[in-house]
Amino acid sequence: MAKIEQYTAVGLSPTVWGATERSDIQKNLDHIHDNLKAATWLSSLELPVKLAVIPEGALQGFTDEVMDMDHATYADEIAIDIPGDETNTLGEYATEFETYIVASAKEKAEPKFPNKFFNTAFIINPDGDIILKHRKVTPLLPVERSVSPHDVWDAWVAEYGRDLDAFFPVADTDIGRLGISLAIEGAYPEYVRGLAMNGAEVICRISCPEPLVANDGWRIQNRARALDNTAYLVAPNLGTYYLTPDEETPVDTFGGGSMVVNHRGDVLAEHDYGAGSSYVGAPIDIEGLREHRTRSPLTNWLKDLRTELCQVIYDRELYPKNRYLDAQPPRHDKYAEEVTQARIDSMIEQDIWVPPYQDRGEANEPIE
Repeated sequence: MAKIEQYTAVGLSPTVWGATERSDIQKNLDHIHDNLKAATWLSSLELPVKLAVIPEGALQGFTDEVMDMDHATYADEIAIDIPGDETNTLGEYATEFETYIVASAKEKAEPKFPNKFFNTAFIINPDGDIILKHRKVTPLLPVERSVSPHDVWDAWVAEYGRDLDAFFPVADTDIGRLGISLAIEGAYPEYVRGLAMNGAEVICRISCPEPLVANDGWRIQNRARALDNTAYLVAPNLGTYYLTPDEETPVDTFGGGSMVVNHRGDVLAEHDYGAGSSYVGAPIDIEGLREHRTRSPLTNWLKDLRTELCQVIYDRELYPKNRYLDAQPPRHDKYAEEVTQARIDSMIEQDIWVPPYQDRGEANEPIE
């Protein structure tokens, strides 16, 4: 195994135009090329750029969520094939700039899951080939319209198995082992831990909306996920967002905060604001990471994980699987009523949470 020299990882923060039809994606792809050209050219003046990470939503925006679109309609009209024309274009960029590219898109599901789409992240190598696909395991609830592998659990396990590779795949490359955490997945320690347990050394967490940036949740989570798993974390957020291709006034839906964090939880580089288009870059030292993991008696935390204890924590069902095995995801109002409130009620019924005073009925209880 050859020594991996230090390199620069850049996180892009491109301006995005929400796609109302599949052809709108090309405008975003053209802009990503310009953003990528600037980021790789200037950042390479420090160390060569070998990894470019594009945030979630950069190809299609979030039309399905903002407009509360019918799931099957979006799958048919705006979701893409991976691989397909759009990823082929990104493959050309990867070859042009001699870098690995991490990106994502709403993907048409394979025939086993008809009329559905996944939120899929992928890695393209410098030869232009897709070497990893990761389907988002927990969409941003209750607004995201895509389907998780957990929502079609029985069929997914029958097709892909029930191991780390089926849910938390990692690509072993010549710049280290790369994994992807899609946006809100990074808010759940378990899902990033799944990548680390599968060997990830560089975790790409791609974007997160407000209010998590302004209230520091994004920054806290990114530092914690890197520190907890003794891994680098590259976390770009989107730039300016136009709701449709014809919209004249953009909104700063995401609030900036693109950053690169090292395995000690140190923020190596950070871009505070997301207006317009920008990028963040910092050096990645894989050999230094590997030395830390194999020499530290304390802060390489995974070696001390008592997995039997962890299994006891998760010995009950909280969010039910197979919700959309034979159904489509509901619209926002129905989800809030049928899913969100039901989950809160279940937490109270299982005595995990205690309801607030006004909901406990104690004020109306007679005094004995």
